[in-house]
Order: sequence, then structure tokens, then C-alpha cells
Amino acid sequence: MQLDKIVVASGNEGKIKEILKIFKGCEIVPMREAGFTGEIEENGKSFRENALIKARAVCEKLSLPALADDSGLCVDFLGGAPGIYSARFSGEGDAANRRLLLEKMKDATDRRAHFECAVCLYLPDGRTLFGVGQTFGSILQEERGKHGFGYDSLFFSDDLKKSFGEASAREKNKVSHRARALADLTERLKTF
Repeated sequence: MQLDKIVVASGNEGKIKEILKIFKGCEIVPMREAGFTGEIEENGKSFRENALIKARAVCEKLSLPALADDSGLCVDFLGGAPGIYSARFSGEGDAANRRLLLEKMKDATDRRAHFECAVCLYLPDGRTLFGVGQTFGSILQEERGKHGFGYDSLFFSDDLKKSFGEASAREKNKVSHRARALADLTERLKTF
């Protein structure tokens, strides 16, 4: 299936930049530029449900195909937390989220973690298509690197052998959960 234009259903500048670099082949427009100014309540119980909620809300308002992702950090020692609550873990933003994670992990011997992402493409006729991706690593004892956003400076990538915060955008986009979910979606679009 060929699409001419897709609205990215996100207000997260970091995510939008990654999607613009990764998803090629059609015009990608952030939702605010396309005219969507409302807030979307992410009240799903999974990454997939939250991606669907966001994509559907934007598509139904603008009558254009909408792409949304929901993603987060899942830490084994914390039973998968912060998971779908990754962006709201502390309630006080990225730096506070990282501090809270380090506090909760101070006595952890198992530091395994993964980032997980579900992307949803919602079309004006109601059809939906999903892609999923994961990337594995561990939580560092302290922040390393200044690149990226969210938990990137605390996540040591098994693929890159360094933190996402130390990686260039190009390096991260080759192995990130979002890149893998978008690649999965792109493959599924070929036969949709």
C-alpha cells in the first residue's frame, strides 16, 4: 500500500525526529502542524492499546492516515515497570524519571531491561495496521552520554555496547525499538 501523507500522532519532539528519520516514502507531518491541537488521554493497558487510541483520535479528527507509537522502558528487576508509564514514572519529567529509576535500582543485581514499542497506522476507513519492536540491554549505575531523550543515558544497549545517550542518532536508529517497530510496520504495509 502506498500512502502520500501520514500525520504523526505525537507531541514528543524526540519521537517525531526519530520517526522523520526512519519512516521514508511519504510526507510525514507532526500532528500540531496538521492542525490537531487536542490532548489525547492514554488510558490503554498496553503499548498497542495506547498507540491505537492516539492514532485513531488524530485520524478521526483530521481525516488523514495517522501513525502513533507508544513505547517505554521495561526493567526486569521492577517487574516490567515503568512500562506504559515510562514518561509519567515520577510525574516530573525526564530527569526526575531517571533519578527515580536509579533510586529504585540501587540494590538491584539484575539490571536487564528492554525498550518496547508498538506503532499503529490508522486509516480514515477504519483499517489499522500494527508494528512492534524491542531492543535489549541493561540499566547503568549512572548516566552516560548527552544524546537522545528519556532514559537513553541510562540504557546500555546490547547491540551498540554503549548507552543510547552515547550513541549518535544514526547508530540508535539502526537498533532502537522504534526503528524495529517501524520496520515491522513497513514490511506489513507491503501486503496490506
